Amino acid sequence: MGASLLALTWAGAASAQEAPTAVDEVMVTARQRAENLRDVPAAVSALSQATLEAAGVARAADFVALTPGVSLVQAAEQGDAQVNIRGVNGARDAQASFAFVVDGVQMANPAAFNREFSDLRQIEVVKGPQGAVYGRNAAAGAIIVSTVEPGEAFEGAGKISVGNRDSFSGDIRVAGPLSERISGSLSADFRKTDGFWGSDFGGGAVDRFEGYNLNGRLVARLDDKTKLDLKARYGEVTAGSIAYNAVFALPAFASVLATPSYYEDVNDHRFAFQNNVPHTNEQQALEVSAKLERDLGFATLTAWTLYSDIDNDLVADGTSASFGFFNASAACAASIANLTAKGITLPAPQYLAPTAAGSFFGPYTPTACDGYQYQKRDQSDVSGELRLTSRSDQPLRWMVGAYALRIDREVGVATGLDGGGEVPRALYVPSSSAYSTEQLYWDDFKSDVAAVFGQLAYDITPGLEGSLALRYDREERKVHNLVPTAARTKYIDFNGPPYTGGAALNPGLDATINPGGIKDQKKTYDQIQPKIALRWKASDDWTLYGDWGVGFKSGGFNSQGSAATVNLFVNPVRTAAGYKPVSIRDDFDKEVSSSFEIGAKGRMLDGRLTIDAAAYHTDVDDMQFFEFFVGPFGLLRVVSNIDEVRIKGAELGLRYKATSRLTLEASGAYTDSEIRKNSVRPDTVGNESPYTPRYTWNLAADYVHPLPDNLALHLRADVRGTGPTWFHVVQDQDAPTVFELSYGALGRANYAKSRRDAYTTLDLRAGLEADTWSVTAFGRNVLDEKYLTEVIPAPEFGGNFASPAAGATFGVELAVKF
Repeated sequence: MGASLLALTWAGAASAQEAPTAVDEVMVTARQRAENLRDVPAAVSALSQATLEAAGVARAADFVALTPGVSLVQAAEQGDAQVNIRGVNGARDAQASFAFVVDGVQMANPAAFNREFSDLRQIEVVKGPQGAVYGRNAAAGAIIVSTVEPGEAFEGAGKISVGNRDSFSGDIRVAGPLSERISGSLSADFRKTDGFWGSDFGGGAVDRFEGYNLNGRLVARLDDKTKLDLKARYGEVTAGSIAYNAVFALPAFASVLATPSYYEDVNDHRFAFQNNVPHTNEQQALEVSAKLERDLGFATLTAWTLYSDIDNDLVADGTSASFGFFNASAACAASIANLTAKGITLPAPQYLAPTAAGSFFGPYTPTACDGYQYQKRDQSDVSGELRLTSRSDQPLRWMVGAYALRIDREVGVATGLDGGGEVPRALYVPSSSAYSTEQLYWDDFKSDVAAVFGQLAYDITPGLEGSLALRYDREERKVHNLVPTAARTKYIDFNGPPYTGGAALNPGLDATINPGGIKDQKKTYDQIQPKIALRWKASDDWTLYGDWGVGFKSGGFNSQGSAATVNLFVNPVRTAAGYKPVSIRDDFDKEVSSSFEIGAKGRMLDGRLTIDAAAYHTDVDDMQFFEFFVGPFGLLRVVSNIDEVRIKGAELGLRYKATSRLTLEASGAYTDSEIRKNSVRPDTVGNESPYTPRYTWNLAADYVHPLPDNLALHLRADVRGTGPTWFHVVQDQDAPTVFELSYGALGRANYAKSRRDAYTTLDLRAGLEADTWSVTAFGRNVLDEKYLTEVIPAPEFGGNFASPAAGATFGVELAVKF
């Protein structure tokens, strides 16, 4: 259907008789020096300024949707962006799997990806391990963003758009010379939408968004050979959070009780949000950077430093009403009475009875019986790099450098008592409050990173280049627990029901469970990351290459007390059912990947057709994976390791300049992945790598038709197809649950219906353009395709947490330049 509409978009236009022109040459910086895209021995998807403007790119999801083999999940909170490149995914509460570079400065905080992408000049997505070039966290690749630099002429631009769901966005930029050698720019942006998925009990949609950014930049040419680039950004976001429904996976319950909703396909779920606690997410971001470039004649010296401070928190309803923690609280009883009097019903298979004990609850209910959750992730970091890069016009090209980073990060997850009013945004609320904290994981993390690196590239013959890159990263991590040791609960304890309180806020602080208590920990992780490549220019039009490289993500620490929690509440259920315990620790190992790739880049038909093809084979040791546990302890977020994952795949990209007015694009990526060893959950061997679509494909058509009076009609269509996706290591199989303690074999779960189905989206844009202004009508997902953004199975809970995607979006955009 989408492909047919795309064909209609440019049908007839293709028969126009304009003289065809070649596809524009593209320069990239994937190896930290400017090179022609065809000369880089790696798979690089480069989006030019013209493409970015034509496609209306403003957020990360926009350009990811244009890139085959790359996918994005951003459902829990705005600062939590999970990017998957070629089957290698970032893990929540760990580091990202890709290097994120803006104007030559590498961002250390994964939350920095949550920004408005304005003033764009180019975006490059480099695929495959780039550890030798970019170091830590470039295990899956690198995303390199270049923005427009202020120049010697005064200029300005502005844009506003309005759309359905009360959506509005705007940005403005002014730039120009401040003196003979100094240029500057100021820009601001704002975005707001009411979202698609509102709560039946008010508080705003769980996917609402409102945010702004203020940006400033100064570029000083200190002399003919030296340039200083200063940048600053401040931004704030207020949005919804935790946009999930529970989808149960209990087939025996469904059969015995003749209630199909106990065992439901996640793709067929009808979403209803009934949270009585408003789901909110707030973020404040400050970034200040300086970059100095000095031409030394024989080489260029580059030095940069970055200070980043991003605070992020969320409030949402609790997840554990079904365990009866707060059944005895007055607020719980009062909320049930109030809802019953109003005739409120819960989505099946949940039901509301006169008492909490007689009711069956899922997570995020309109009662006060599930409490609330508050999560906080604050990080400040200081980083810097010093790099010396040789000239490019010589047979032997080289680079040497050093990098350093200091991270201070505070992370907390709390479950509290819902007092029936506004929830406090605090990790610890004393027991004297009606919102007292009942469960708490709260830690301070510090990381010190140092790296040295170098690259060599040599022209063995005029058409054959061999290159070697090598980097050594060393990362020291520390953790200090912040949970008040003397604090005690009102209700939650470690031997209920009935729940009578008096317990420590964290099982790791209970001497009978964890006699050693929670102590400060320190670990060091290091890795040598080589990359070897061979590039052959077979002709003026064709380049062949092969490379091998290593990627690295540092290990780290989970919330302290995680192992004690899982061993006390989860593993007895598994061992009683004949399953091996889940091997969760208070720390997790480093991730190391080794990848081989071969590829070809070429052009045909006098340069009007460009072709990029690649095939790769990646072995990942100790792949980091996020797990979400829910049980008679509240909720728990941890990172574990999958011992061995093998990923194979191929990609093909075509760009055809059919006429001077019409450009056609087609690309696709196929990924075959397999878990080969998993000591954390041994029964998952043979399953696919989580968060990895089996395939993605893209079609695009861009047509510009000249009109009188220097006007032009600009039409663009983008179709994106995404294949079936598993989001957990537990896939088409059974799993024991905490419900087996009460219901025996009836409580056994099955996750065959937890895979997201394939889906296709169509985006359209039609605009009238002049030299200094344009008016564009746009639509995203115009066919209103129903699909899921994410599915988080909680195997021992007996269900999935599924998040719906946004529906069709339509609007009008006005842009001006001056």
